[in-house]
Amino acid sequence: MSTIPILLEWKGQRLWISPERCLFWEEQSMLILSDLHIGKTAHFRKAGIAVPQQLFQEDMHRLYQQIHYFNPDRILITGDLFHSHANIEHEVFARWRETLGDREIMLVRGNHEILEDSDYIRLGLAIKGERYSLNGFTFSHAMYEIKTDDDQYWFCGHVHPGIKLQGKGKQAMVLPCFHFMDTHCVLPAFSRFSGKHLISPAPSDQVYAIVENGVEKSILPVPYT
Repeated sequence: MSTIPILLEWKGQRLWISPERCLFWEEQSMLILSDLHIGKTAHFRKAGIAVPQQLFQEDMHRLYQQIHYFNPDRILITGDLFHSHANIEHEVFARWRETLGDREIMLVRGNHEILEDSDYIRLGLAIKGERYSLNGFTFSHAMYEIKTDDDQYWFCGHVHPGIKLQGKGKQAMVLPCFHFMDTHCVLPAFSRFSGKHLISPAPSDQVYAIVENGVEKSILPVPYT
């Protein structure tokens, strides 16, 4: 296992898979992630569910660390940046965004993007509609957007993929993962406060699980079994 991002050469491009649930596209100096769901913990607390705000703060700190580590020119979020209407976490994000200066943050709309375009623009975000294409890659939020009859390779999020690993003693765990298929890749949810959809990989798929052991995190390539 690797405790640092691992390199995947995919479709002639260099992608760094990070154990912090994001990708760095080297040729485009672009950090790619999905499903931050900012505002979700505050939304649950408002409903009387005692979800600690620390989860949101940790997500934002992780993102800041990834920006510092990769130093990308651009950041692309493939949907569900926010989870709900404006709340205190939106305000925290706005202040956090100011610390990044002129660095471009692009957003592909997801099913939770319920704010007006003008709201996102005020936050310093560039709206790319429901899909965004660049140099052979296309980014959308959900898998139903994907077209398999074109020459693009697609990246999406939405389902929060997870892979089940099982030991000989019947121990089992479901880990968030990157799921690369012939036509598209499903990214893990960047937010740690999210469920996981169990995947069933095909023999030709490549799966990279995210393993957390205390403060240490690793990327584990999962062989087909």
